[in-house]
Amino acid sequence: MPVIIFVIFLIAVTQSWWLIGYLGLLLWLEWLGVRGWRMVLAVIASWLLVTLGVVLAPDSSFAALIGWSHRGLILGLLCILGLLGYSQLLALLRRHEVALPDRAPGLLLRVTDGGEPATAAPPERSLSDAELTRYARHIVLRELGGPGQAALRRARVLIVGAGGLGAPVCQYLAAAGVGRITVADDDRVSLSNLQRQVIFRSKDDGQPKAQAARAAMLALNPHIQVTALDRRITADDVALIGEHDLVMDGTDSFAARQAINAASVAAGVPLVAGAIAQWEGQVTVWDPRRGAPCMACIFPQAPAPGLAPACAEAGVVGPLPGVIGSMMALEAIKIIAGAGEPLRGRMLIFDGLYGENRLMNISRRSDCPVCGSGHFAQG
Repeated sequence: MPVIIFVIFLIAVTQSWWLIGYLGLLLWLEWLGVRGWRMVLAVIASWLLVTLGVVLAPDSSFAALIGWSHRGLILGLLCILGLLGYSQLLALLRRHEVALPDRAPGLLLRVTDGGEPATAAPPERSLSDAELTRYARHIVLRELGGPGQAALRRARVLIVGAGGLGAPVCQYLAAAGVGRITVADDDRVSLSNLQRQVIFRSKDDGQPKAQAARAAMLALNPHIQVTALDRRITADDVALIGEHDLVMDGTDSFAARQAINAASVAAGVPLVAGAIAQWEGQVTVWDPRRGAPCMACIFPQAPAPGLAPACAEAGVVGPLPGVIGSMMALEAIKIIAGAGEPLRGRMLIFDGLYGENRLMNISRRSDCPVCGSGHFAQG
């Protein structure tokens, strides 16, 4: 109990002998099995009695025995109340923490074509006190709670690209407690990245992006596992993608997106995709296994030269990747936890220059060369 530890600390610091009697009372109540509100009441009432004795008779032999001023006793009582409040908050969070059922919503429902679970869920373990405190704002959300946080901890997410879009995705998924994250990027940090790729620092100049992002994510949250891959993800990486529950595409070229889309479709893994240019960005979820289109359904061919220049040519306003990347991370959390309505079959377009959003409905094509008939089992 935190109050008992606090009293032992006070005894060591102040050498007040009356505190030994107070500690003995608490230990005796603990031995008797007094718990919950009864213990809280006993802790507060006994300290209050001592405080009242000193306040009402400051010149008495009792006050001399205690040796504390009434201000010191009141300050001690406030500390005890704070510790009791902290203990009750942890107890409340633990009541929210329940094991995620086998048929809970979200990515844990992913099954093979034969109808069996795609992967066996690892054994559950309770959240530590540090994790309960860290994820408290998630756990009290009705749409997440303990089951949603457990799903985040079990999830395996592949983040392709640790640049402008990948930076906020890495930061927010790490902070959210996604248990196992793989970051893939073959580029190195340069000073020109720092205007928008906020996961890096000036000291990271010249370092591999995947390695620098991994270090930043673990510094933010030591309770997760992060693997860095200093290479590109290609259409041949079906097996790698199949080891994950979700893919986040933060790349900046049509060819790279096309390859990631093809591999994700072949592996049957949903893909959260974002794109940015100048002042505008877009977010969607490519997921043909669940009825949504894949990238090739909507963008079957690369744009003509000059129509979609890279950020290095066209420029991009610094906060825009943060906005779109944060939206991508939000979609990932929704998909993993089975909360809300992800952007499957819908594309959100954000215009930062004029502060406007547009939502477009998009559909699968039966003749899509990547996910259509003859290439992928629809539905």
